Amino acid sequence: MAIQSFSNFLSFCQQRINQQLDVSLPAVENSTNQSPNQLCSALRYSVLNGGKRIRPVLCYAAAEAINGTNQQSNINRESAINQDTDLVAASVELIHAYSLIHDDLPAMDDDDLRRGKPTCHIAYSEATAILAGDALQALAFEQLTKLQHVPAETSLQLIACLTKAAGAYGMVEGQAIDISSVDQTLNLQQLEHMHQKKTGEMILASITMGALSTGHATADQLTALEVYGRAIGLAFQVQDDILDVTSDTAVLGKQQGADLALNKPTYTALLGLNGAKEKAQQLHRQAIDALTIFNDSADQLRAVADYIVSRNH
Repeated sequence: MAIQSFSNFLSFCQQRINQQLDVSLPAVENSTNQSPNQLCSALRYSVLNGGKRIRPVLCYAAAEAINGTNQQSNINRESAINQDTDLVAASVELIHAYSLIHDDLPAMDDDDLRRGKPTCHIAYSEATAILAGDALQALAFEQLTKLQHVPAETSLQLIACLTKAAGAYGMVEGQAIDISSVDQTLNLQQLEHMHQKKTGEMILASITMGALSTGHATADQLTALEVYGRAIGLAFQVQDDILDVTSDTAVLGKQQGADLALNKPTYTALLGLNGAKEKAQQLHRQAIDALTIFNDSADQLRAVADYIVSRNH
């Protein structure tokens, strides 16, 4: 991918993943009584309703870092390997979409707005939203059964990586801690543990899986990307907490001040606004330092790190 500027790279990745998601999602078909298929409609509404696509972007950027650094002359980035990377990127975004649907439910965060539009359970129904989340989780893993150009062992690694990041030892555990922490006071270590699970593990998985999708990531490269991913995963959450204080609903596309209203523990509550900003910058430096073993093919990963701590929504 000969993409020079990050804005062009971001647009390139967003267009590519949106095309893949459109193909991966079931079409909205009419049933025998000619009424729309509400489940398929809810799936497409929840996945294709915008979003920054940060996790797929990280997946593509990691693949580019591996491809460029290893300089494998037999790798055609625009064909064989990237076809697998498209599917891997789709798998992480489908998991993310499912998690947002379920997080927004009345039993969880009870949110009415997501990406500037009514949440899935508001636009459809609570039951449909639950089923849509269930379907997207299954569809995410289905993408990893379609890989064509990586060894079977790598396919298993990818499935294991996504399973661990999304399940009881990752995102779901983090959400459980988050729910139990309402009206509680957490120290910095406890807060970081919660967010590393809830947000960080899926961001790390996006990076790791992007690298694995090339079929030739080395152990040293994966270790460096793990350090990068853990730092930038926490930085993403710190910036989210900052924006919950400093931004507004129209810009965020979701309810500003929601965490404060629910009395959730946040970095801004624990460290103060200035302390949270310094924490984000510290994590950003850690992420950039972790990429020293890569050449300029990792520049898009560096640019994503910059974007994560400077974004306004």
